[in-house]
Amino acid sequence: MESYKLSLKEIADKIKSKSVTIKEVLDSVYERIDTADEVLGAYITLDKENAYKRAELLQSKLDNGEDIGILGGVPIAIKDNICTNGLKTTCASRMLEDFVPIYDATVINKLNDEGAIIIGKTNMDEFAMGSSTETSYMKKTKNPYNTDHVPGGSSGGSAVAVSADMAFASLGSDTGGSIRQPASYCSVVGLKPTYGLVSRFGLIAYASSLDQIGPLTKTVEDSAIMLNVISGYDNKDTTSANLETKDYTKALVNDVSNMKIGIPDEFVKDGINEEVKQTYNEAIKKLESLGAEIVHINLDYAKYSLATYYIIATAEASSNLGRYDGIRYGHRAKDFDDLIDLYKKSRTEGFGEEVKRRIMLGTYVLSSGYYDAYYKRAQCVRTLIISEFKKAFEGCDVIAIPTAPHTSFKFNEKSENPLEMYLEDIYTVPVNIAGLPAMSVPAGFDKEGLPIGLQIIANSFEEEKIFKVAYTFEQNTDYNKKRPNI
Repeated sequence: MESYKLSLKEIADKIKSKSVTIKEVLDSVYERIDTADEVLGAYITLDKENAYKRAELLQSKLDNGEDIGILGGVPIAIKDNICTNGLKTTCASRMLEDFVPIYDATVINKLNDEGAIIIGKTNMDEFAMGSSTETSYMKKTKNPYNTDHVPGGSSGGSAVAVSADMAFASLGSDTGGSIRQPASYCSVVGLKPTYGLVSRFGLIAYASSLDQIGPLTKTVEDSAIMLNVISGYDNKDTTSANLETKDYTKALVNDVSNMKIGIPDEFVKDGINEEVKQTYNEAIKKLESLGAEIVHINLDYAKYSLATYYIIATAEASSNLGRYDGIRYGHRAKDFDDLIDLYKKSRTEGFGEEVKRRIMLGTYVLSSGYYDAYYKRAQCVRTLIISEFKKAFEGCDVIAIPTAPHTSFKFNEKSENPLEMYLEDIYTVPVNIAGLPAMSVPAGFDKEGLPIGLQIIANSFEEEKIFKVAYTFEQNTDYNKKRPNI
């Protein structure tokens, strides 16, 4: 078997046992990228020169009997809104198309400390605003299961890189489902950790109270390994939680016999594709047959999550993106009359339509006369949603719902109707509103061969419960073993 087809755990073990060299692994992955990415368009920037230099250094350490870390020699892809020192970080936007950070994000430092090799930066929706990766200024990323369909978003490139074996794992960011939804569309494992568990220092902000970095991987075990590496307190991030470090691989137990799984019947009743609903019901029956107890819960306020999310997220985006003015850094218009004209033209030229739409909406809900009617009220509803989840977890260990209401859609199918596009986030945004952890795991395919994901949600900082349920489901099904034919 070609090295690039292996899981992160498998390739890490092979490297440490010296049955394969790090250079051979890197060669295998880059050759795969050269072949597949011409069609799929997952990467914006590759970093071959530095990757091979690092491979040589790590191999030398390994040959000398030194510890090269948990991820020693493993090629990892990074979403292009996470800062990498000396390597372009564009947010898939014209505004930052030439931006090269002078520091690494905390998660990049953590990956480097454990011997990972950063092989490139992946495509995304511009400034993480989108659900299909269609808003990217840079290129089009295609779904490896059907190239006429979108890969999901905003972490579409990161999901495709893992799904099509062009990386052993990747990092994405999740503001309203941007890891889990593309994971579902591309049949990989996508984890959105609890807000504060993984440092956001070095993540270019979209909505600061919602954004969270997380891994996309081929298996649940690989996800646990990645979370072990990137989680932990960071004094550079004021929202970082100072908690005791955990080993999430200890939760990889093939047993759910003592667990209660909550099912919000009303929440998954309407607006869902029949094949997705059938796959979801079959997944729940599978977990029940494995010994889990199914309990029915109410998430009445969750139906307001989408409206709440798009008020809070756009308000924060309006504030965060105010720094891109053509003066300090980023795109600057060449022809302008005065300072105001420079601001206007730089932002008009630098931002795409979806980013402009969200900035305008966010500015509106924060404006005098509308702040109380929209933003303040959305924050009140957010509190109700958080309380509702807390009450639900009093009677269950995890909650299981579909990751997305539909399978991947075709290019341009929803781009002309933003509201229809936003509805694809209906099952993922409540998790971000409440700051909870959630994972999408492969759960099946529709009649056209497009993947379907199952979403597992736990209470804050109880990722172990997610890993236990997800690992058991994965071990007793074979959906994650089916790879795209490309």
